[in-house]
Amino acid sequence: MYAIFQDSGTQILVRKDDQFEIDIRPLTEGQKTITFDKVLAVGTCDGTPAKIGVPFLSGATVTADIVGHEDGPKLRIGKYARRKGYRRTLGHRSELLVVKVTAISA
Repeated sequence: MYAIFQDSGTQILVRKDDQFEIDIRPLTEGQKTITFDKVLAVGTCDGTPAKIGVPFLSGATVTADIVGHEDGPKLRIGKYARRKGYRRTLGHRSELLVVKVTAISA
């Protein structure tokens, strides 16, 4: 079984036991799971047609356990003005939350 859901403006395709990264978000103390309710489609791999929402499926959820935190890749930004002697280099690393899918319900 697979599901496509939306989180932070990104559509993510997952199956059970998949591990992926999402944007960091405020969590309550001791929170171990996250439930995604903006599910766009749910299907099985046996050839039956997938259930597709317009835009979301009502009652469908994807539940995931929080595995940990990571830093994203280093992004380097350079500014340059020709003939002025102006050069600047900036960097940025986003914090990411690593989660593992435990259940898909439709």
